[in-house]
Amino acid sequence: MLDALKSILRKTSIHVCLVNTGGCNGCDIEVLALLSPRYDLEQYGIYVHQNPREADVILVTGAVTEQWREKLQRIYRKAPEPKIVVVLGNCPISGDVFNQEGGSVYAPVSDFIPVDAEVPGCPPRPSEILEAILSVAPGAIAERGKKR
Repeated sequence: MLDALKSILRKTSIHVCLVNTGGCNGCDIEVLALLSPRYDLEQYGIYVHQNPREADVILVTGAVTEQWREKLQRIYRKAPEPKIVVVLGNCPISGDVFNQEGGSVYAPVSDFIPVDAEVPGCPPRPSEILEAILSVAPGAIAERGKKR
């Protein structure tokens, strides 16, 4: 019974898993702003949590460090099909200020896992993050519903 209810809810909502791979946390603060009354992310049926096994979208923030390369791939493998990845900010796209010669920052994230959308900025605005999620997630979730 619980699994059937969970399946119905997952078909009508978007579950987002936030993964910070290292950085200044500026993008994470903008994601938190999405949960505020001004943007109210949940009114769109989008819920943020930390479980990749139930995620429709993986949001990646921060520069990928040595410790995160393998962990990021493991998190990606745990996510159900279709796997949707949105990278937020300049750090996962280019390494930004953390990508120094001789450093241990690896960019872009697309070298390790497939990326569906990139939201540049340092940090990107909450409205841009919301737009990116809504541009890639509903179509993929609809396709998943057709396969079941």
